[in-house]
Amino acid sequence: MEALPKKRIVVSSPGRINLIGEHIDYNDGYVLPAAIDRSIRMVINSNNSNSRCTIMSKGYESILVIDLNNLGYGTEGWHNYVLGVIIEIQKLTNGLRGFDCKMESTLPVGSGVSSSAALECGLAYGLNKLFDLGLDNWQLIKVGQMAEHNFVGTKCGIMDQFTSVMGKEGHAILLDCHTLDFEYIPLEIDQYRLLLLNTNVAHNLSTSEYNVRREQCDTGLAMIAKKFNIEKSFRNVTPIMLEESRAEFGPILYNRCSFVVEEIHRVLLAVNALKVNDLVNFGKQMFLSHEGLSKKYEVSCQELDFLVDQSKSEPQVLGARMMGGGFGGCTLNLIHKDAIDDFVKKASKAYKAKFGIVLTHFQTLPSRGTSLIENSL
Repeated sequence: MEALPKKRIVVSSPGRINLIGEHIDYNDGYVLPAAIDRSIRMVINSNNSNSRCTIMSKGYESILVIDLNNLGYGTEGWHNYVLGVIIEIQKLTNGLRGFDCKMESTLPVGSGVSSSAALECGLAYGLNKLFDLGLDNWQLIKVGQMAEHNFVGTKCGIMDQFTSVMGKEGHAILLDCHTLDFEYIPLEIDQYRLLLLNTNVAHNLSTSEYNVRREQCDTGLAMIAKKFNIEKSFRNVTPIMLEESRAEFGPILYNRCSFVVEEIHRVLLAVNALKVNDLVNFGKQMFLSHEGLSKKYEVSCQELDFLVDQSKSEPQVLGARMMGGGFGGCTLNLIHKDAIDDFVKKASKAYKAKFGIVLTHFQTLPSRGTSLIENSL
């Protein structure tokens, strides 16, 4: 029998920044992310096999070969994101067939811009298009999230995958993680820029401590819901309830839960500031967010705190905060474009003197979500 012609597509799947609202997506809060102009590019083609697939990552210089009928765990970390996506798609459809995929990334790994979600969503989106699986955007988002929950082992919220799929150029997205309602917010920062300073450290606590924080919040929320007979959602918790529960909580649970309640409020204040182009107030909320993440939620590290302190001493930086899961990665800075070069030089010198580590940086812009950039179906 003559082989069918191969189908080929090229997909671009972006990373994301989160302007404010870290660790709030899995706590029923609001977040304010944006897709960015750095992405993973995937070339995916059918290969006329029923079940053999090869996935090559240029960054890792390795190849994953799998059988769709006999999937297990991979031997490298990135393998499990791929395998998790395929397994979640197989729960929804039997339409997958053999394919080959080549991936190349311009996302700095470990910098907190969610290269994992970009990989998950890009692959899910591409396979959906290649094999005409009929999955909608929300299903693709959930495929990425469930791949992390069920195969990678990170009980992540929905923000990263949502942003990678739904990003819009020039806009942030106010996402209600309780209802999944969302609103595009124009990001009109004029003479200012979004600058990421990469600590180039990873303290290997991110996944384990991420899950611990989630468990702590669940425990505190269950206690407060029972005490006040309210629906189990942080959206129903008030500062007064927190204070009245302080003794029962103890210091750790109190700090975790009060951070969540405060950060939910800060996100709304930040969005209101953006809507009236009050960048000074927006920057203030960024600084307060970092303070909470560092002191109450305890997911920062000395390198991140040092860089935020450097930003506080620079008048042209309106706001700064750690971004991502924590314990390393980047700080996000809202800085005047004319001050970037001098600030980076000064911060790099101080950082090298303090930690002996070379600081790296990049600017970014809000960009579109996962999309086809070439189609030969």
